[in-house]
Amino acid sequence: MKNIIIIPAYNESGNIENTVNDIVKNARNFDYLIVNDCSKDNTLEICRKNHFNYINLPINLGIGGAVQAGYRYAYYHDYDTAVQFDGDGQHDAAYLSKLLEVIEKDEADMAIGSRFIENEGFQSSGLRRVGIRYFTRLIKLLTGQTITDPTSGMRMVNRKLLKEFTESYPKDYPEPESAVTILKRGYKIKEIPVQMRSRAEGESSISMGKSVYYMIKVSLAIFIANIMK
Repeated sequence: MKNIIIIPAYNESGNIENTVNDIVKNARNFDYLIVNDCSKDNTLEICRKNHFNYINLPINLGIGGAVQAGYRYAYYHDYDTAVQFDGDGQHDAAYLSKLLEVIEKDEADMAIGSRFIENEGFQSSGLRRVGIRYFTRLIKLLTGQTITDPTSGMRMVNRKLLKEFTESYPKDYPEPESAVTILKRGYKIKEIPVQMRSRAEGESSISMGKSVYYMIKVSLAIFIANIMK
């Protein structure tokens, strides 16, 4: 199987080298692609200097657009699986083989790395955990399936979902919405326990001030996804 790691990166100059080094060391059966989402810092220069594998978006598309660009690259370059992997250093590449095992055994169409199965490692801030629990309950209500970490950015998909996401993918904060969409279409999702790290440098794209906007917008998008399939 051909496997690729998609790394959406916006202003990750302080983390991107360590992220790639982790992948090279611990995920040797994966290719990787950094999607530089028109960073304002020197993320692009670091990628060029180190001869990393990257594409550079000419305008900022946001997390959903950057990830979809990676999915399109993966699909049209004939990859069998693609895994989203944050560029901020919070994810551990050593878990990617376990996600791949779930996909290879056809146990699921999407495999998610969850912080909240064993509750070990960095658990995010208290406010974000409230939001995560809210989305877990909302997804359970609408689909009947419990996803303990619906905002996790460590998510692997098979070839079938690669095609789906190449054609359509949510733009803003896509993880909960896309999970509902594919569950309503009959695809399978499975979570595995992982440990994550706290961000080493930089700031999250979801600030305190954006939290209310995030909750409202994603909730509306989830309800629409539930209706439209």
